Amino acid sequence: MKIRIGTRKSPLALAQAEEVRQKLLESRPPLTVEIVSMSTTGDRLVDQSLTDVGGKGLFTKEIEEALQDGRVDLAVHSMKDMPTVLPDGLIIGCMLEREDPRDMLVGEGINSFSDIENGAIIGTSALRRSAQLLMKRPDLQMALLRGNVQTRLKKLEQGGMRATMLAAAGLNRLGLTDIPGMLLSIDEFLPAVAQGAIGVECRKDDAPIRDLLAPLAHAPTEIAVNCERAFLRALDGSCRTPIAGHAIIDDGKLWFRGLIIKPDGSAHHAIEVGGKAADAQAIGENAGKELLAKAGKDFIHA
Repeated sequence: MKIRIGTRKSPLALAQAEEVRQKLLESRPPLTVEIVSMSTTGDRLVDQSLTDVGGKGLFTKEIEEALQDGRVDLAVHSMKDMPTVLPDGLIIGCMLEREDPRDMLVGEGINSFSDIENGAIIGTSALRRSAQLLMKRPDLQMALLRGNVQTRLKKLEQGGMRATMLAAAGLNRLGLTDIPGMLLSIDEFLPAVAQGAIGVECRKDDAPIRDLLAPLAHAPTEIAVNCERAFLRALDGSCRTPIAGHAIIDDGKLWFRGLIIKPDGSAHHAIEVGGKAADAQAIGENAGKELLAKAGKDFIHA
């Protein structure tokens, strides 16, 4: 049986696709598994903010089209890049065990926020990251920095920016564990919804592929991420809205923290709730509705 995996061309995307490929080969031999890499609109528009060109769906559109028309059999995505509503006929067939969900503030000699000089320039394309940084350090200046991990690290080395922010999960998957900077605890810096989780998308009616993916699924990750995505969906979150959310499962209980912020960091609303893991999606959805009621729609879409 031959399986074709669709993915983006970036080194991180290819590493994630290779991880899925290896797990498929280990779980159900004999298989032939081919990785089909492709360029997405989001990859090509590296000099523009996602806010201005259409949002996170730009990283999945071409791959999902290939999945729908049968050019690939499944697609591997970073779940934080996935819109909360999938195209008709497509589902998330499984999620792998989540990597470290934390953010890392990358820069020489940075071990605390106080190590960053007053007025320093931080390169990032994520409104969530810049808004949370500005909550802590309103003196900082934000500059647009997009591209894959290696591109951003190279631009940082070239100067003009004091630091950038990257997901610890991506750095770990690429073996970049010794770069200078500091990991930010979830207590002080809330991650993006689904950060660190890999999702495998497939056609809903493709039973053989769904059967192949079933052994790869990590239930605690799926429960937590589904809670977070329900929170985002309830807020109708877009790339214009700084939203953060993180859920954990502990002994059958789910604990969720959510945050919405003004892009300039001047105001925010937070929530922390718990409940049964079986009620994960309802917990996330209710948390989103509660924050929306507290903040008002003008806060979310301003």
